[in-house]
Order: sequence, then C-alpha cells, then structure tokens
Amino acid sequence: MQDGTFQTPGHLDETWTRGDVFAAECPTRRLLDRIADKWSVLILIVLGEGPIRFNALKQRVGGVSQKMLSQTLKALERDGLVSRSVIATVPVSVTYSVTPLGRTLMAAMQSMIDWAETQMPAVGAAQAAYDARSGDVH
Repeated sequence: MQDGTFQTPGHLDETWTRGDVFAAECPTRRLLDRIADKWSVLILIVLGEGPIRFNALKQRVGGVSQKMLSQTLKALERDGLVSRSVIATVPVSVTYSVTPLGRTLMAAMQSMIDWAETQMPAVGAAQAAYDARSGDVH
C-alpha cells in the first residue's frame, strides 16, 4: 500500500503525501531554508519585541546589509510572517511587525533559543575537546 493511503471506510482512494524535504523543489524545504537562515531568525527576534522602522531594525541586526535586510523582509512578508505598514508622512515612514502567523513561528523558535542558551556550556566543552583532538584553534 502506498505511504499515506487511508484504509478506513470513506477514505479508500484518498492519499496524501508529505513533501520530500531533501528535494530542492519541496515547498516545505524552501520555507525551512528561509526561516532557518541567519537573517530571518535575527529579524524575527527583533520584530518580536514590537513594531520597528527599517533603519532601527538594521541597527539592531548588526552586520546585515540594507539590500539583504530588504530582501529578507520582503520574503518574510510574502510568507505571511511579517507585515509592512506605510505611514504617509514626510518622509514616508515604514514600520515592520510580526503577524499572528509569525508569532506561531516565534514560539517554536523560542524553544530552540532556550535550548541554545542552556546548552552553550556543553557545546563549548565539545568544541574545546574537538579542537584539542584535531589541533584546530577557533
């Protein structure tokens, strides 16, 4: 029987398939690639603190170029994770914030952040042990 085929009455011919996250064209993989990249995570963390203007966001996310920040914000907006509000002032004011969908992602990300913060001593010890064995110095 094909994976995902239901055997219960009323579902005889229905099948579902999960995406193959190892396939480059898999929508799930494309979304994971976007939300797991360095800039998306940092941007979402800052936006989780509240709405913020572009230049203030750029300052808070150290090291991001204007072009990369703009591209990442557009991608996050397209995915429904970030909203962009334009206020008709002189000059025009643009504010970014996290959407309700983005907040659900941030809840999942918070678990990873908590794990990283609590496990840093163990990771640091593992890195030191590796470096000692391999002669690498970082």
